[in-house]
Amino acid sequence: MSMRSRLKRNRILKYLLSGVALILLVIIIFGLWIYTSLLAGPDSTELNNYHPFKSEKAKAEYYAFECKMEKTWPVQSDDRRVETSFGETFIRISGPINGPSLILLPGGGSNSLIWHANIQALSEVYRTYALDNIYDYGRSIYTRQLEIGQDYSTWLAELSDSLQLGNDIRMIGYSYGGWIASQFALDQPERLRQVALIAPAATILPFSNEYLVEMVKTLIPVRYYKKKIMHWVWKDLSAMGEWGENLVDQRVDYYQLALKSFKFKQPVNPTVLTDTELSELSVPVLYLVGENETVYDANKAVARLSRINPEIQIELISGTGHDLMFTHTQEINSILLDYLK
Repeated sequence: MSMRSRLKRNRILKYLLSGVALILLVIIIFGLWIYTSLLAGPDSTELNNYHPFKSEKAKAEYYAFECKMEKTWPVQSDDRRVETSFGETFIRISGPINGPSLILLPGGGSNSLIWHANIQALSEVYRTYALDNIYDYGRSIYTRQLEIGQDYSTWLAELSDSLQLGNDIRMIGYSYGGWIASQFALDQPERLRQVALIAPAATILPFSNEYLVEMVKTLIPVRYYKKKIMHWVWKDLSAMGEWGENLVDQRVDYYQLALKSFKFKQPVNPTVLTDTELSELSVPVLYLVGENETVYDANKAVARLSRINPEIQIELISGTGHDLMFTHTQEINSILLDYLK
C-alpha cells in the first residue's frame, strides 16, 4: 500500500472514530437530560409530605395550574377524599343527593376535570362521582403500586363500599378509564347496573403501531412532541378552529406540567379482553367510538364486538375520533343519558 493510500485510510478512520464519539456523546447527553427531566427525584413509592410529587415546589405548581382548570367545571361539586388500601382517592361529587350513583373514570394522564363537557348534563339526574384515578395524575395519593387490572377493580370496590353505593352502580370510563371500567365489570359484575366504555384504551383491540410510537415520543421532555401527538389523537377537535386548537393546547400544557411534577411510575398496561372475557360480560355494556379513532381501527373494533358479544350496544360516531366527547358533546351526552335510562 502506498504512503498516499495509508494517509487517506487513516484520515477516513479518524473521521469515522470522531463521528462515532460525537454520536455517543450526544446519546449520553440526551440520556442524562431525559433522566434529570423525567426519572430523577424520589422513588415512586417513597412517602413524604409532597408525595406523589417530586418536590414541594412541583406540588404547588401543579395545584396552581389545576385551580385554573377548575374554572371550566360548570357545576357545584363537593370535594371528598376517601381512604382505600391503595391510598387516598380524590372525588368531585355532584348532582342530587338521592340520585342514582354514576362513577366517572378519566383517561390516562388526566384527572376528573376531563369530564367538564359532560358533567352538567350527567349530574342533572345522577349523583356523579368524578374520580382522580388512584395511580395517575391528579389529587389522589397512592401508597402502593398497582400491578394488574384486578388491583383497579379492588380499589373501586373499596371505594364503592366507603361511599355506600351498594350494588346499583352505573359507571362510565373514557380511554384508559374505559379499560379500568371493563376490569371492574369482569371482576365485580354484581355491583354494576350498567357500564359505558368511551373509546376505551386497548380493551377491544391492541394499540396501533403508529400510536405506540407517538406515545413513546411524549416521554421526551419537549413540548413539541406532546403537542404533536395531542393534535393527532384529537385531530378532529384541532380542526374545529381556534376554540378546538386552544382546548387541545390546554391539554398539552397540563400533560407537560404533570409529567414534570409527578414522580415517574410505570403504569399498568391496559390489556385486550379475550374472546371469552368479552362473551362473559354479564353487565349491560355501551361501547362508544369515533370512526376516526387513532388508538386502533374503530371499524375492526366494532366488527369484533358484534361477532363476539352482540348484546353489547355499539355506537359508532361519525366525523370524530378519540376526541368525541368534545367534538360531539351534545350527541354523546344524549346517547349516554338514553342508555342510562
